[in-house]
Amino acid sequence: MKLFSEAINGIKPLYKDAMQEAQKRVDFLAKPPGSLGKLESIAVQLSGITGNIINKVDKKCTIVMCSDNGIFEEGVSSCPQVITVAQTINFIKGITGVGFLSKHAGADLKVVDIGINDDIEYPGLINKKIRKSTWNISKGPAMTRAEAFKAIEIGIEMVGIAKEEGYSLLGTGEMGICNTSTSSAVLISLTSCSIETAVGRGAGLTDKGFENKKAAISRALEINNPDNNDVIDVLSKVGGFDIAGMAGCFIGAAYYRIPILIDGFISAAAALVACKINPLVKDYLIPSHNSAEPGFALLMNELGMSPLLDLNMRLGEGSGCPLAFHIISASCEMMSNMATFAEAEINDDYLEELRKK
Repeated sequence: MKLFSEAINGIKPLYKDAMQEAQKRVDFLAKPPGSLGKLESIAVQLSGITGNIINKVDKKCTIVMCSDNGIFEEGVSSCPQVITVAQTINFIKGITGVGFLSKHAGADLKVVDIGINDDIEYPGLINKKIRKSTWNISKGPAMTRAEAFKAIEIGIEMVGIAKEEGYSLLGTGEMGICNTSTSSAVLISLTSCSIETAVGRGAGLTDKGFENKKAAISRALEINNPDNNDVIDVLSKVGGFDIAGMAGCFIGAAYYRIPILIDGFISAAAALVACKINPLVKDYLIPSHNSAEPGFALLMNELGMSPLLDLNMRLGEGSGCPLAFHIISASCEMMSNMATFAEAEINDDYLEELRKK
């Protein structure tokens, strides 16, 4: 737990002075105040993270945590478990959703085996396997507390490596059949929301399959009785290695002061876990897109966030992150290349009253 404690205790607030300077520049760019919306707020947030008024995000990467889930035994997914292995390899090949979108964004992928239920070796795959799959949460805990801490530390470690390699913007992704079930269980445990509002059909289920999924999650919550005042208890009892690993990525990004994007439902569940562990983590997060999974809106409400994009996506994998990389890059370009009123030789006295509001 040394790395975990070091990171949690080492997270600092955003640089407020840099944010004030960034806001001042934003306000004096040659445009109506606030007219570039979230591009402006992103620019100010980036300055708070890095301490720089002008930022660049030339080197981008999505960290994809791959793991299997024991609740697969309950028939809660329409997909066979071998999909986890196949897609993990396909991530590295660059032929998945997040793969082609990352290529389009000029971004890299770091693919991590944190708990795939198979012996898998492939060039480029990062082996951080804790063990083969979590246990079946409808029969008992997913993992031990020690394993939960270990998974979080793997995420922190991956961000530390990314920082050493010069990455200035990160995304989070996952692969693991049945991880919408574990994410729903985590969401319900941490917010006390209902199963009906938190559980969706994931990759697609019949009506009968959907009812079975909700019943399996209900059994998991009843049998494990996770303590919502103890985030690690929730994570270890009803979570997954992929969720814990992504939570570690969010914690690591806050510790190493790198902006990091939330992807969809599973990623957002991990973000909630990270923010419950240390609320300062939230300031380093940017939600990429709105997920069609019903629990996602609950997670955004709990985090007090609003996604950048709404494209009716529900793929996961980290696929929303490379799309949002373009938006973050545009925000940086705004700060470095857009003229102020003075630089554009425009008298902006008429905006004086508006700026006082």
